[in-house]
Amino acid sequence: MAKLGVNIDHVATIRQARLANEPDPVWAAAVAQLAGADCITVHLREDRRHIQDRDVRILKDTVTVKLNLEMGAAGEIIAIAREVAPAQATLVPERRQELTTEGGLDVSGGFEKIHAAVKALQEKGIIVSLFIDADERQIEASKKTGAEAIEIHTGRYAEAKGAAAAARLKELASSCKVAREMGLVVHAGHGLTYTNVVPVAKISGFEEFNIGHSIIARAVFVGLEAAVREMKRLIDI
Repeated sequence: MAKLGVNIDHVATIRQARLANEPDPVWAAAVAQLAGADCITVHLREDRRHIQDRDVRILKDTVTVKLNLEMGAAGEIIAIAREVAPAQATLVPERRQELTTEGGLDVSGGFEKIHAAVKALQEKGIIVSLFIDADERQIEASKKTGAEAIEIHTGRYAEAKGAAAAARLKELASSCKVAREMGLVVHAGHGLTYTNVVPVAKISGFEEFNIGHSIIARAVFVGLEAAVREMKRLIDI
């Protein structure tokens, strides 16, 4: 049965819109856990557009499920991760201009930097996952870095329609199978919603889904607890 990682970044986005104290992502993490979240995910970006250093440190002390820190491979962020030591770190590409993560890491093209980041994090007992596209070349490179897991970028599937979506779904299934045969733990995330997650959840081999925007968007209308419970129900197939 796949696990649900709830990304609470956009609770912090609302807070930072007013540079206020609320809504507090730490509270959101507590509610999400009570609703059945198996993992809490936050992305500490270099520009600090939503999650702040303070959030990460308090979450480390209060989250009772797995804390997954999404991060770029920048020296400053690696240093914070090594200090805080979350259960897992997921290395993602990061550009200041992007609204959200636009694609997977080019692990093969930036192997030395990523390999060094993986080792630096693992030295502190942190499990490392790499966020990559459904591409066998990137899966092979990820394995060579020594990372324990990958998270396959599902955004292209989420954006596709009809036959194109079916083709992207096959790519996800094939990549998941290849990665598991290499001994990697396989997660999935990005762009997954209440209307498109079920076909991906039916793919054998994905151990965890990291979902944020769709859950927080629904929570505006039904509350965070109900939103998390409903997503858990959809992936529990």
